[in-house]
Amino acid sequence: MLIKTLPVGQLETNCYIVTNEESLECVVVDPGDESNTILDYMESNKLECKAIFVTHGHFDHIGALSAVAEDTGAPVYMNDRDTKVNDSILRRGVELPGSVISYDDGDVIDCAGMSFEIIATPGHTPGGVCIKVQDALFTGDTLFRGSCGRVDLPGGDMEEELRSLKKLCLLEGDFEVYPGHMDSSTLQRERSFNYYCREAMKNF
Repeated sequence: MLIKTLPVGQLETNCYIVTNEESLECVVVDPGDESNTILDYMESNKLECKAIFVTHGHFDHIGALSAVAEDTGAPVYMNDRDTKVNDSILRRGVELPGSVISYDDGDVIDCAGMSFEIIATPGHTPGGVCIKVQDALFTGDTLFRGSCGRVDLPGGDMEEELRSLKKLCLLEGDFEVYPGHMDSSTLQRERSFNYYCREAMKNF
C-alpha cells in the first residue's frame, strides 16, 4: 500500500491517494480542491480510481469531489448525516455529485484489493468519519497532530468530539495518523501527548 499526500486548495487540505501497488488501483480520500492536481497524479502513475471516500462535508474537503468523480466514474462514499446538511458555512456553494453512497460506523468497504473500515467520529461535523486501512488511519478533521477539529461551526459539538477522540484512542495497536490538514502523526503519539486525547481518555 502506497499513500500519497496532496495538499490542495487555500486551506491546504490533505487529499490522499491510497494505492495498491500490485494492481495500480487506488482510492481517493478527501478531494478538497485542485482536481487537475489529483487527476494528473493518477494519470501520470497509471492509476485506476476505484472509489472516493469523504471524511466529512466541509467545502475544503469536497471542492474537487464532483470533478474527480465525473472524470474517474468512481463511486463516492460519505456519511449521510453530512450529505443532508445544507448550510452555506459548511459547503459554501459546493455541490455534491448526483449519487453518493452513505457509509457509517462499522462498515467495511472492500476496494482496490484493500479493506477500508469506517469509524463514525462526530463532533467536528455530525457525519464525520475516520477510515482505517491496514496500519493507516485517515482522521479528516477529527484528530490532528497535537490537536483536534474545531467545533464552533454549525453541527459542531465538543462533547461528541471528545467521545470520538476516545474511540480512536481505544483502538488496539498503533496506526499512522493521516489528518485532514498539516503533518501526519501516530496514534500512540497522540494518546501520549495530545491534550484533547488525554482529556477524552480521562473524562469520557
